[in-house]
Amino acid sequence: MAKKKVIIDTDCGIDDAQAIMMALAAPNIEVVGVTCVFGNAAVEHVCQNVLRVLSVCNHKGCFEVLSGPLVGASDAFSDHFGTDGLGDVIEDKDPKWEEKIQREHAVNAMIRLVNENQNQISLVALGPLTNLALAIRLDPCFPQKLKDLYIMGGNMEGKTSTRLQRLLFDVGLYNSVFVGKGNVTLCAEFNFASDPESAYVVLEEFLCPTYVASWEFCGRNPLTWEFFEELINQNTPAANFMKTITSKCWAYNKEIMMKKRDVYFGPGFVSYDSYAVAACIDSSVITESIECPVRVELQGSIARGMMALDRTNKLKKSHSVFVLTKCDVAKFSQLLMESVRQK
Repeated sequence: MAKKKVIIDTDCGIDDAQAIMMALAAPNIEVVGVTCVFGNAAVEHVCQNVLRVLSVCNHKGCFEVLSGPLVGASDAFSDHFGTDGLGDVIEDKDPKWEEKIQREHAVNAMIRLVNENQNQISLVALGPLTNLALAIRLDPCFPQKLKDLYIMGGNMEGKTSTRLQRLLFDVGLYNSVFVGKGNVTLCAEFNFASDPESAYVVLEEFLCPTYVASWEFCGRNPLTWEFFEELINQNTPAANFMKTITSKCWAYNKEIMMKKRDVYFGPGFVSYDSYAVAACIDSSVITESIECPVRVELQGSIARGMMALDRTNKLKKSHSVFVLTKCDVAKFSQLLMESVRQK
């Protein structure tokens, strides 16, 4: 059986690194390109992070990209995965990293690879959707040449329940950024909030089969912290790499997460971007989804970047996307484990 051709577009932070390793380890996947976008870190860090992951997995191929959103100034970078995106723990920087980046612009590379393999490439977007929006502006037929599209980003819910409000108040978080079902604003998830216009363009104009792994979907399908410990303690280069980059990152600290993400979804280890890659590798990982039109809100200071689900088709849109809701956690955990066991 021919391998499934995949392009991964990434703002390579720690969970992106795990997701890329998952794709590289899958025997049915051929990663034909990895393109870089701003997000978890500035694009120069993102490129270096991708090169590190590819090196750990003995793989080559990385394309550079411009570093800002489609419209407006960028303030996307956060301390979620440290200033460099990989936990600020890697000391042996490669002084010649720029020589290892392919000089073709990421968007041009996307368009070329898809034109060379029409209806054969699955595009997996793990960061802000800037490159994808630029691709359709340069080539309006770009989406129809894709096999399908997998996105980690967006959210399904824009407000919090009264019960959750009381719980947040009790633990002192009611006025923090974790109020509501966004993870950076009241109503928006990081990737979409980083470039709402690009998210809007992609979800309006990409008519290929599209699968969205939202923030809530990932948070509601966690793995145990015991599994995480087993994962990073495999005696392999990939596992050692993951253990190093997660060692000082608060997002991989069980006690800290009890007062953050766990308030919403309960305790557990979540490798966000890996869910989108897992869905691409094996469709049976996804056990439930909602098929409906969606739209990204562009106005206001509270709801800007929020993804709204139109389950009654009030928008009268001609196409729908698949918003993932449940996954087979056993199959997902197996794919994660295989990602760190590769030699």
